[in-house]
Amino acid sequence: MAEAHQAVAFQFTVTPEGIDLQLSHQALTEIYLSGVRSWKKRIIRLKNSVITGVYPASPSSWLFVVIAILATMYTRSDPSMGLIAKIQEHLPVSQSMSSQCQALVSAVVFSTMLWLLLIFTMRLCLKQLLSYHRWMFEQHGKMSNTTKVWVALVRIFSGRKPLLYSYQASLPNLPLPAIKDTVKRYLESVRPLMDDEKYERMTQLAAEFESSLGNRLQWYLKLKALWAANYVSDWWEEYVYLRGRGPIMVNSNYYGMDFLHVTPTPIQAARAGNTIHGFFLYRRKLNKEELQPWLLRSAVPCCSYQFERMFDTCRIPGTLTDNVQHWQDSDHIAVYHRGRYFRLKVYQAGRLLCPREIEFQIQRILDDPSPPCKGEVHLGALTAGDRVPWANARTKYFSSGVNKRSLDCIEKAAFFVCLDDDEQGMMGDDPVASLDRYAKSLLHGKCYDRWFDKSFSVVYYKNGKTGVNGEHSWADAPVLAHLWETTLATDCFQLGYNTEGHCKGEVDTSLPRPQKLNWEIPPECEEQISQSMEVAQALADDVDFHVFVFRDFGKGKIKRCKVSPDAFIQMAIQLAYYRYRGTFCLTYEASMTRLFREGRTETVRSCTNESSAFVRALDGGEPADVCRRLFRAASEKHQNLYRLAMTGGGIDRHLFCLFIVSKYLGVDSPFLKEVLSEPWRLSTSQTAMQLQLFDLVNHPEYISCGGGLWTGQCSPPFFSLSVFVF
Repeated sequence: MAEAHQAVAFQFTVTPEGIDLQLSHQALTEIYLSGVRSWKKRIIRLKNSVITGVYPASPSSWLFVVIAILATMYTRSDPSMGLIAKIQEHLPVSQSMSSQCQALVSAVVFSTMLWLLLIFTMRLCLKQLLSYHRWMFEQHGKMSNTTKVWVALVRIFSGRKPLLYSYQASLPNLPLPAIKDTVKRYLESVRPLMDDEKYERMTQLAAEFESSLGNRLQWYLKLKALWAANYVSDWWEEYVYLRGRGPIMVNSNYYGMDFLHVTPTPIQAARAGNTIHGFFLYRRKLNKEELQPWLLRSAVPCCSYQFERMFDTCRIPGTLTDNVQHWQDSDHIAVYHRGRYFRLKVYQAGRLLCPREIEFQIQRILDDPSPPCKGEVHLGALTAGDRVPWANARTKYFSSGVNKRSLDCIEKAAFFVCLDDDEQGMMGDDPVASLDRYAKSLLHGKCYDRWFDKSFSVVYYKNGKTGVNGEHSWADAPVLAHLWETTLATDCFQLGYNTEGHCKGEVDTSLPRPQKLNWEIPPECEEQISQSMEVAQALADDVDFHVFVFRDFGKGKIKRCKVSPDAFIQMAIQLAYYRYRGTFCLTYEASMTRLFREGRTETVRSCTNESSAFVRALDGGEPADVCRRLFRAASEKHQNLYRLAMTGGGIDRHLFCLFIVSKYLGVDSPFLKEVLSEPWRLSTSQTAMQLQLFDLVNHPEYISCGGGLWTGQCSPPFFSLSVFVF
């Protein structure tokens, strides 16, 4: 109860002599400093809103335009061609204002209008420039004169020192492909998967769709593309992620791993202290928009809107659909350890706790002997099971009282932390098997010791290893990977540890202890927790996971052969699947569409006519020169498909949106129904490391196994492969 008393700012007692008022100076100081911190953040947000709002110009450029207009007026010339005089005529001013003052005000108004017009023109020009994508289809290392001029113009119109969200208003909207182009590419993608009879039937269905219902559905999509910034993203988030009623554990959530060969400290609390501090340093930069926008080829910006919900975010279950709730700047994290949940404040007197203080608080949790509340141990299994039972239980048992207060502490936390009693990593006599266990632990844990609804959960193991589990609806994996790798670099190269393995810095031992959350779980809720646990455990047991470390060569050698590393890996996957199953299958590879506003992903269909021809030739013992020629053709085809997907020419998101429109209109399309019911047997993805953060040439030990996911979009038996290329 000590923490509860400290939270009370004042107490009063009514006595016969009057009211006895007792003030808590510590609590009042906390309230004051919290208010100051909140107002500072509001001012920073306001300043950044102004800077971003006028980008690619700057607020100071307004003063330059005003001075320039006034200077030309001083030379008795009229740069406004009479507009300043017109403004002066209609200016609502008092009679006490002199004509000179009226002229000055009119000139300032005209200058402001001219400045805003220039901003609009520059932004429109930049938007048109960013709609040019021919550069992506040019041979790597060979840039045409047109592209060189284009790059120069983009850099001229991009302004200086952009903030994280500066480019958002200048990014083009995702283009809507023509029906005939999508249908043609679709038929080409399924040709190696169908015999002549099935392909002929699908061709007829496609022709009927293209000539009739497709045009009607396309018309509605054109309206949405004109009205919305992105005709795909909101429906993709809702129908693919939030409306799924099955477990998000394994099916949707993904994981990221620690360094493969390096453990900066074997002390669990110390590793948590440094990295938690690093996460909040990242959040501070994110709130101030000091993170650099992602630029392709140092010139082409990518959309940054997914960063907005990285922290202070939680997925809330619903009976029909979930929703993503985002709060502002939580000052605490939620921590799980041995069946108990804690609320750990990371700000004290308006300042962020130093790593050593966070380590001290984490150690307090590790040493806390208090037992879990009744029903608390497996509570997290509710987030791992089916969504409808969790939504019903949340409404019935967690909508009031102590349960609601404790649940709010978890859902409104900056992020979730799991303190695991196991040891993980590549270790022991069988390092391969240990990596498999490590990855499975990060993917689903014990099914109850993660809070899968949080935007991300960080896991700290007993031997100092760490990892992250991310919820998928709010953003795609590269966004969380940016946070994760930046934090790992901050942990090792910026913060560091002392000789004993503890965090650096001094400890304020008067810090209030972490608050243990209390629960009142009735027997009916415990039964629902047990049912969710059974569902989650069955799903976890069904996952066969293997992490394979390939050491023979990396992407550098592949590039020296003038082949795309991604295409090389995809061809290898196609060959392996064919040799294993004796056939080809529909293959999913994720590509990003963040060259467009609010872009997320598009599908690259990796199994093509060209890849099939190469695989058959190699497996059939054709001469090396024939196989080499077919491999080149297959790799170039794959790269072209990847570029089309990145530039808005993909197939699957367009077909998906046409299907959604058909459902809204209440019409059935045999073509769309068949397309959307085709099973994906292979789901693949690849992630590149932020090489500017790690010197892997001189320090190759800082390599990571990356991460991965087990996608629920595939149909069993299916294979999910995540490739980490370095």
